[in-house]
Amino acid sequence: MLDLSSILNLSGGPVGLFIGSFLASTLLPGGSEAMLLWELQQTPEQSGLLWSVATLGNTLGGLTSWLLGWWLARRFPGRGLSNERQRRALQRVGRYGSPALLFSWLPLIGDPLCLAAGWSGVRLVPATLFIGIGKAIRYALLIGASEIFI
Repeated sequence: MLDLSSILNLSGGPVGLFIGSFLASTLLPGGSEAMLLWELQQTPEQSGLLWSVATLGNTLGGLTSWLLGWWLARRFPGRGLSNERQRRALQRVGRYGSPALLFSWLPLIGDPLCLAAGWSGVRLVPATLFIGIGKAIRYALLIGASEIFI
C-alpha cells in the first residue's frame, strides 16, 4: 500500500525524485540517477513507481528544452543556435529526425538534442514519444543493474 506521507515528502520520495529528474533533464545540471538509486535503496518495493516518476519528470524536463527551442525559433527566426553543441545537435536532428531523441538521455548531448528538435520543428507527439522511450529505457536499465549489483 502506498504511504501518502512518504510520496509527498519534498526532500525525498517520489515527489523529490520527480523534481530532481525534471531539473536534471532541463539545461540545468543534475543527478537524477543518484536520486533514483537512493530512493530504490530506501524503498525497493516501489521500484515501478520510482521508475514511472523518474521517467515522467525527466521526459517533461526534456520537453521543456524542446519547448524552449521551439519558442526561440519563433521569437528569433533569423538567428541560428549559437552554441557549438546546439548546432551539432541540430545537424543530428536534421539528419535522423525525431528518432535522434532516443538519445536525449545522454549526458552533454541530450539537452541540446531536445532544444534543437524544438528549434527545427520536430512535432510535439513524436518528440514526446522518442524522448520518453529513451528515458524510460535508461531508468529501466539503471534499476535492473541496481538489482544485480546492489
